[in-house]
Amino acid sequence: MARCFDETPSQSTRASQVWQILVCKATNRQTLTYGQLATYLGFRRAGTLAHILGHIMHYCIQNDLPPLTVLVVNQDTGLPGEGLIGADLNADRETVFNFNWFGLIPPTATELANVYAKAG
Repeated sequence: MARCFDETPSQSTRASQVWQILVCKATNRQTLTYGQLATYLGFRRAGTLAHILGHIMHYCIQNDLPPLTVLVVNQDTGLPGEGLIGADLNADRETVFNFNWFGLIPPTATELANVYAKAG
């Protein structure tokens, strides 16, 4: 039976949903705002995204992957949030755009939760 992400709304489950969104955006060389991402997830506000994106950021760091979360930006500044770890925004974004994301098996919610806890 098909299941929906909002049926198990843990941060790690939502992070696995966001992973899919970001991979599609990377493949299309697109960014998206925190507000757009919140809308995709069915959230009323973008303020709840920090921990969800943190799961993905730490997964990328711990697995030596390009910083996929660099694609999520503030609508006013066009920049990622302050918590993003990265040295060169433009270079990081190009690395994300050029990486073969569809060549990876996506991380499970459990894997995302484990790396987030480890980074904690």
